[in-house]
Amino acid sequence: MRFCDEERPISIQIYGSDPARMAEAARIVERIGADACDINMGCPANKVLKGCAGCSLMGDLDLARRIIEEVRAAIRIPLTVKFRLGVRDERLNYLELGRICEESGVEAVAMHARSAKQMFRGQADWSHIARLKHALSIPVIGNGDVNTPLDALRMRRETGCDGVMIGRASMKNPWIYGQIVDAMAGREPVAPTPGDRRELILEHFRLLAEQERDDKLILHKLRTFTGWYTHGLVDGKRLRLEINNLHTPEAFAEAVERFFEHAPATVRT
Repeated sequence: MRFCDEERPISIQIYGSDPARMAEAARIVERIGADACDINMGCPANKVLKGCAGCSLMGDLDLARRIIEEVRAAIRIPLTVKFRLGVRDERLNYLELGRICEESGVEAVAMHARSAKQMFRGQADWSHIARLKHALSIPVIGNGDVNTPLDALRMRRETGCDGVMIGRASMKNPWIYGQIVDAMAGREPVAPTPGDRRELILEHFRLLAEQERDDKLILHKLRTFTGWYTHGLVDGKRLRLEINNLHTPEAFAEAVERFFEHAPATVRT
């Protein structure tokens, strides 16, 4: 849970199924200086669902309410809750959970417009975000299938939501936030060049090297993020394969520099 002031405002998400432990986790989040605390009631991963946490709490709204109320009573910073449409497609109870959040003093909610059963398959149904927004007076943040700047504008237009949350798309294109700002201002969003991607990878490398001392951990994180950052680059797979066989951060930096010296000036979309 390390962060720096440059990242503010920052929210830290907690998950679990025991109200008292969740309240204590929220106190830790507040104590370390986070600006907000978020309760995860939307994760569809089996390892989380088996512990009656994440989206499984939508199958036990009484427990969900107790968790929300105990966490809300434990902290003074803003509290938000993120959830999905429901656990299963045939039992969508997001409106009930949204009302519980509102009644319990939650400042805002975020909803991914799929059920837990769907995971990330199929298409997110934004019409449910519009229904939730209509039902609640607290801010509603929409999430799901916002892959381009125009998707963000369309979600706002079609649902009336107060904000847009971006997840997986930001991994491969962390420039999407600036692109959305441009689109909102009527400007043509600018796509990152291979040079922009090179600078991002090397800057991420520099920051990791400053903050971590374990070369194995540094390389693990660099392989993960470089896999995302090189998405769409011509011959990007070659770089990903090469760095998987490197054993020092210095060798990683050299491989990145060599790759971009000869990288084409275009990016596949």
